[in-house]
Amino acid sequence: MPNARTKLLVATTNSKKLKELHDLLVDLPVDCIGLRDFPGTWAVEETGKTFEENATLKALGYAEQTRMLSLGEDSGICCAALGGAPGVFSARFCGEFHTDEANNRKLLEVMQDVPDEKRTAYYESAIALAEPGKLIGVVKGQVHGLITRDLMGAGGFGYDPLFFYPPYRKTFGEVPAALKHRVSHRGHAFAKLRKLLMEYLSQQG
Repeated sequence: MPNARTKLLVATTNSKKLKELHDLLVDLPVDCIGLRDFPGTWAVEETGKTFEENATLKALGYAEQTRMLSLGEDSGICCAALGGAPGVFSARFCGEFHTDEANNRKLLEVMQDVPDEKRTAYYESAIALAEPGKLIGVVKGQVHGLITRDLMGAGGFGYDPLFFYPPYRKTFGEVPAALKHRVSHRGHAFAKLRKLLMEYLSQQG
């Protein structure tokens, strides 16, 4: 692997997500930068029907605009009782003017009559790596758990305070980031991405 560091554009304006992705790749020779460093870019529309399709659209779209190695990630929560919803609409579940708090409130509301044994859910993350005009690869990860009836914990982001992970007997909002990374959907996906990224970097020397 070359000694020089490579700049990697992470296609997000979410500072918490950028920090989480940076932490997962901290020992690789890459410097993660976000879309806030490129104010002139136009937003790539997430028109895909799957996390994988949206991640690919973002990676290719922003690589083309910035001429940089780019990472597109799409993730969300899928609830069995809701037929897999909110799914690809997780980030904007409550509508156009969405916040984590509002999304969580809506999920609690629509699932208020769902019995405990049917509150199963999983997080999924799809990550695409691309350079201008070329998709390098896509990887995915999942983690399974349950939706709680109340917000629990102030850590993480997204639906973490509602996502109960049975082996920890806590929600992702209640555990330290390092513990979450070990088992999370994004952690599983990034374990696969690391291999893909290391192979790519080794070929650039």
